Amino acid sequence: MKKFLYRILCGFFLGLSVFAPGFSGSLVAIAMGIYHELVRIISNPFKKLKENIFYCIPLGVGVLVSAVVFVLAFRQLFDSYEKAVYLLFIGLIAGSIPLVFIEVRKIGFKPIYLIGAAIACAIAVTVSVFASGEGLMSGDTASMADWRGLALGGFAAGITAFIPGMSLSTVLVVLGVYGPLLYAAEALMRMNFSFIVPIGLFILCTVIGLMCTAKGIKYVFDKHPGISNTTVLGFQFGSLIGIAYQSHFLSEENFTWTLGGIMLAAGFCISIMFMVLGRIMNRTESGEEVAVSPEGSSNAISQGDGSSGISDESISGEAD
Repeated sequence: MKKFLYRILCGFFLGLSVFAPGFSGSLVAIAMGIYHELVRIISNPFKKLKENIFYCIPLGVGVLVSAVVFVLAFRQLFDSYEKAVYLLFIGLIAGSIPLVFIEVRKIGFKPIYLIGAAIACAIAVTVSVFASGEGLMSGDTASMADWRGLALGGFAAGITAFIPGMSLSTVLVVLGVYGPLLYAAEALMRMNFSFIVPIGLFILCTVIGLMCTAKGIKYVFDKHPGISNTTVLGFQFGSLIGIAYQSHFLSEENFTWTLGGIMLAAGFCISIMFMVLGRIMNRTESGEEVAVSPEGSSNAISQGDGSSGISDESISGEAD
């Protein structure tokens, strides 16, 4: 029951990462210790099918709850205190950086890896720059009739979803389908099924993109863990820079730096909490003794037992 409830909580924050622009769902999954398991499941969903279904059910419940909360409640907070909410996201991402940094040190750092980090950072910043000024609600529901645009948006969202540091929703903003999709989701929650077919098409193409990317990411982390983890750091720093850049275009109505500081600290603490909870849950699941300590935290990250790390062993996990 504890694992079930924990995965619902994981699904809730994953769902928020889907709906909240600038927030990387893959970084959330890394912090919560479920990234490698999701990659394994998506890359080969029919292997251990029953186990995969039971693993994903609570995640799906959490995503649905977050969808309702975001559309009906959190979006109002986002509209009224948008800049402060962005600082919450910055804290969440910043809190996961030590996790990947430890992994890079464990595997071994080489200066040439900085090339991958620099490219990743540039990509994340570029996407954020293009998204800035577009407006979250740009477009209208008439765009839902553009099946090719929805298919492209879904496929692009699936491809970027597993790239640490990349924001799925930011990509949708750039492609101009974020606003229409959010309005369509609101209509669906009000029992208006006019957009159920285009939403289904978008979800189908997203799943296809996820499956294509998961196999590639698993292969890259298996064969080149050093450059892969350093590239993740690049995406993380680029994501932080991008969100900070986007925040300059946001309304400062109702914003104070006291509120911003509280949100920033809250995001950092939540991220650390997920790393600790994820390690405890996964070590308990594997039947190991749980010991929360600075040394134990480092060891847990380096193991491939489903902990928060994203090394080649942890990505392959149970897939082998």
